[in-house]
Amino acid sequence: MRGPLGVVIGRCPSSDGSQGGGIIRHNRKCRDVVFLILFIAFWVAMIVNSSFGFNQGNTLRLIYGLDYKGNICSDKHANPNLHELELRYWVNPNQVYESGLKNSQFKLADARSICLLDCPMPSEDSLNWVCDYPEGDVHLSTDEWIDRNYDYFEFLTPDMRNTSLQLQGPCYPVIYPSVNVFWSCQFIARASNMSLRHWQQMGGVNINEGLVIDKSIHKSINSRSSVLKRYMADIGKSWAVLIVCGGILPLFLSVIWLLMIRHFVAGMPWITVILFNILVISVTMFFYSKAGWIGNDAVSPIIGGHDPYIHVSGRELNHLRATAILMTVVMIISILASIAIVRRILMATSVLKVAAKVIGEVQALMIFPIIPYTILAIFYMFWFSAALHLFSSGEVRQNNCDSNCCAYDLGFKRVSCEHCCGYSISYTPHIGVAILFHLFGCYWVTHFFIACSSTVIAGSVASYYWAAGETSPEIPFLPVFASMKRLVRYSLGSIALGSLVLSFVESIRFILESIRRKLKVSYTVPDGWVGKAAYHSSQFSLKCIEWTIKSVNRNAYIMIAIMGKSFFESSAIATELIVNNILRIGKLNVIGDVILSLGKLCVSLSSALFAFLMLDTHKYKSAHNKVSSPLFPVLVCWGLGYVVATLFFKVVEMSIDTIVLSFCQDSEEHQGTAQYAPPLLIETLNDQNEMQRLTQ
Repeated sequence: MRGPLGVVIGRCPSSDGSQGGGIIRHNRKCRDVVFLILFIAFWVAMIVNSSFGFNQGNTLRLIYGLDYKGNICSDKHANPNLHELELRYWVNPNQVYESGLKNSQFKLADARSICLLDCPMPSEDSLNWVCDYPEGDVHLSTDEWIDRNYDYFEFLTPDMRNTSLQLQGPCYPVIYPSVNVFWSCQFIARASNMSLRHWQQMGGVNINEGLVIDKSIHKSINSRSSVLKRYMADIGKSWAVLIVCGGILPLFLSVIWLLMIRHFVAGMPWITVILFNILVISVTMFFYSKAGWIGNDAVSPIIGGHDPYIHVSGRELNHLRATAILMTVVMIISILASIAIVRRILMATSVLKVAAKVIGEVQALMIFPIIPYTILAIFYMFWFSAALHLFSSGEVRQNNCDSNCCAYDLGFKRVSCEHCCGYSISYTPHIGVAILFHLFGCYWVTHFFIACSSTVIAGSVASYYWAAGETSPEIPFLPVFASMKRLVRYSLGSIALGSLVLSFVESIRFILESIRRKLKVSYTVPDGWVGKAAYHSSQFSLKCIEWTIKSVNRNAYIMIAIMGKSFFESSAIATELIVNNILRIGKLNVIGDVILSLGKLCVSLSSALFAFLMLDTHKYKSAHNKVSSPLFPVLVCWGLGYVVATLFFKVVEMSIDTIVLSFCQDSEEHQGTAQYAPPLLIETLNDQNEMQRLTQ
């Protein structure tokens, strides 16, 4: 059996032999140092990994396409300067048509494309041309070329005109209307009869017609890799939304919630439950609106003005509709769960009163979360910037192809069939590993700083409890800073180990879930009751393991703060205390955790709701700053809001858990009667027992 904690925590002599100032001070030493060294090494590796992204990445690759020279549209460092030329246009319609055929070896990536200011349209009474970038004998500047609507056909020699009529350039006819779909000019499969007649009268080669020309470009723009790049670009474009709705707003709401817990504790559980349901319904309705099921505000892949009869769909809309269905399920479950816990809200009020009392006595706890919040805010700014550069760190390479893609070269003054294959962005396997490493780093660092915050709060609250509450003069003047000092000096290794275990388990769960989806296991439940039982039990087991480790970690941090033991030893002590007192404190903790979880969701849902409102403005719905879908920025704001709320709500959460664990140990040391428990805690536990009896 362990020795009494009271001797260790509340009554050990200080270094000068006196009793005063001896709270939680005892012979400590650095624990789990190996894992602290591992965490530092991991940080060094993250910096090196991120520097690779900053050196090799170019965020323009996430948004714009490549021209026939391998330049990225909108790149001012390209030759020629493409600063304002954002739209990729495929000049040869026959190449686009051929790339859309089922058995064709020709790929759209090899079709000749250039960067333009806007998508060209056929003329109603003549034939418009789009010519290659001016060079060689074509003595026009890029600005003059743009002013002439990319047309210098009248300056061509007879030989150049002949090759142009063979669809080999340098000028190409505008036969199909096109529309700007995510900075690529997608052809509409209805050729202009007037332009086609002029082309035939000039002796041009036959131009293929059909729906294939529409579907070929649409398939490329709508590929999974293209959609993922646009989602990542959306995060970069909406950085102001992330700062406001992912950082400032949840900070403000979390502080307001803590103040209301401190001064209006009786009504907070009811307010939290009601507000949570209102926010869930509101966010769900926004998803329905953007999915096009309510109103006329569905997301559209088309940028700028266009014919209202032109309809282009995209994966983004399908993803929003799937999210809307998921949110509907969440909304129904949340409403039913809220009804189920109504009878328990009075018990939650009693639990929160204890935390409010502690916060009132140790007032530095109210402002302490600002420290981990600031550190995480700086980290996230660095992390998101590095993530965008890592996702865009592929290398532009010319494709290997055997296709007939001859085109007139203005520099060599002849038709060239060499090196005419298009360019693509190549992603090597080590880039994928670097991205996964970067994602894991976000997991570990986030859990590490949340764990540090939890441990500091636990140490501060333990000082309050073991000094017999406000009546004892032994509470340090600044218990929070004393707890921070102990953490930094002795326990960072244990915190690194605990956060690593949780991050590793969550990562394994994420990988297994991804593998399941790839194998399409998650979409088809096995036949037979044995298969169904195995399928659902495996899902449930993974979730239970994650929840258990989170719970064990939280209690381990409390014992680390109190006793200064290693992570695993603290976990064992905390688990033994909880098992021995499970009937006494079980429902008390569960109800309090439910209300706190709803409070975190209220803050994060508010962040998501305001992100929707900001993204619904003209700035993010038009021109080059248009986001392809509000889905990713809203989800990121939701996640950031939850992290910020977790940092601040840990004050209440850890206060309750620390008081409860200290109460359990106090009771064990004194034959079932706690000697140091505040009167309010005794009253709460007695009220809880009476409430359980009445409920039964």
